[in-house]
Amino acid sequence: MTKVKLNTRKIKKRKLHLGKKPLSMLTCYDFQTAQLMDQTDLDLILVGDSVGNVVLGYDTTVEVTLQDMITFGRAVKKGAPQTFTVVDLPFGTYATVSSGLKNSIELFQKTKAEALKLEGASKTFLKLIGKLTDVGIPVMGHLGLTPQSVHQQGGYFTHGKTTPEEVKIMREAKALEEAGCFALVLECVTPKLAKRISEELTIPTIGIGSGVDTDGQVLVINDLLKMGPLRPPQFCQPVADFFELKRQGIEIFLNDVQKEEKDSDGSSRVSQ
Repeated sequence: MTKVKLNTRKIKKRKLHLGKKPLSMLTCYDFQTAQLMDQTDLDLILVGDSVGNVVLGYDTTVEVTLQDMITFGRAVKKGAPQTFTVVDLPFGTYATVSSGLKNSIELFQKTKAEALKLEGASKTFLKLIGKLTDVGIPVMGHLGLTPQSVHQQGGYFTHGKTTPEEVKIMREAKALEEAGCFALVLECVTPKLAKRISEELTIPTIGIGSGVDTDGQVLVINDLLKMGPLRPPQFCQPVADFFELKRQGIEIFLNDVQKEEKDSDGSSRVSQ
């Protein structure tokens, strides 16, 4: 299969009201999975700082470092050279415009990603987005549930349920577009608000747990394939159970080892 790699110009044209097909994005953390994704029609790969929860076992994404994102981002990009790849800026690396510019350039250069993603729309972040686009680094925005701010927000919940919340998120979405973002992730935003934002912005929206009326959808591949022991978030319906499949594979290996270790007379040896 010859894959046509997207760029920011092509992504911007994928607004649903223009009659285009929805954008598809999956979060990935490793070289081999990225290799597989690169052989499909998947539009974008996100190397999320959720690697902290999913791979590194952290309680939140706050513990993830710049070096973590460089390591995992570089691995994914090597595995998927033909897929547009976005890498998260981790917590604390863009607290100021100067530190954000410095860390973004390092992350962008070392991972060879096509874009970076940051959470929120504070005045500092909006100014940083302008600086980044000025130097040639495409930025994807992220509103709604922003995991890096989970402590400040007060936990994991759906956003935009009240009129003040709707007004705030809509205002932030338009500000991110004006600052120069080429696309916007809406995480756990009410479907009604996600639809409104998608209709009013000229850049594409990519939803996760925000209904079906965004311009695209993103899920974590580990949730989609149920690669862990816990039930994925309610908005994700797994298409397989890789955790159980891996368990079965290990059991097959253990049974084979036990068979191989039997003596010719049928007695068993104890393996140390």
